[in-house]
Amino acid sequence: MRLALFDLDNTLVSRTTALRTAIDDLCSDRGYGQDVEAWLLTELAERAAPATFSRLVTTFRLAGDGPQLWGAYVDRMAAAVTCRPEVLESLARLRAAAWTIGVITNGASDIQRAKLAATGLTDLVDGIAVSGDLEIRKPDLRLFELAAANCGVSLANGGWMVGDNPAGDIGGGHQAGLRTIWLRGRPWPDGLPAANHVIDDVTDAITILLNETE
Repeated sequence: MRLALFDLDNTLVSRTTALRTAIDDLCSDRGYGQDVEAWLLTELAERAAPATFSRLVTTFRLAGDGPQLWGAYVDRMAAAVTCRPEVLESLARLRAAAWTIGVITNGASDIQRAKLAATGLTDLVDGIAVSGDLEIRKPDLRLFELAAANCGVSLANGGWMVGDNPAGDIGGGHQAGLRTIWLRGRPWPDGLPAANHVIDDVTDAITILLNETE
């Protein structure tokens, strides 16, 4: 079986769109002003963690506590995030072609797994590795090793990494001995080896992988 690892946020799902919706809903439900909303949009732009909401409570002297607000945010992100039908269908075709599919993602374990469950992705993948499980982040090789192991395979057998983050996904994939497909969008850093393929939509990556099967 062939291994394909996929990043989650802004690769399989649009985190950027879901983030704005989730923050808007959270602030609306709790009567928070635009100052809180703007702060959250800035603080959560790259990553979300429970500690952010503890700082939110302290900064704005809000009622409640950080862990409770974090839980509310996780629920709203799970409700807001979507995976396009064509992505789900492409992954199903990839699995039917005897590929082993894994998700390797940076983030807190509870929120990333909530997104996977809410979008139906959990049922289409063989294994998941979340940085919060080990408190390490891509491009750390150990997270790639965990992803492969959770899929029941070894990195020694090779495979592919698909993602939008040049350093985390493509650089990490190279270090793990994987071929790589970059979803264009972020600036490409100087000195980073090129990806094997560059695409504009994750479904194009799956088409490339399916062609590898033939």
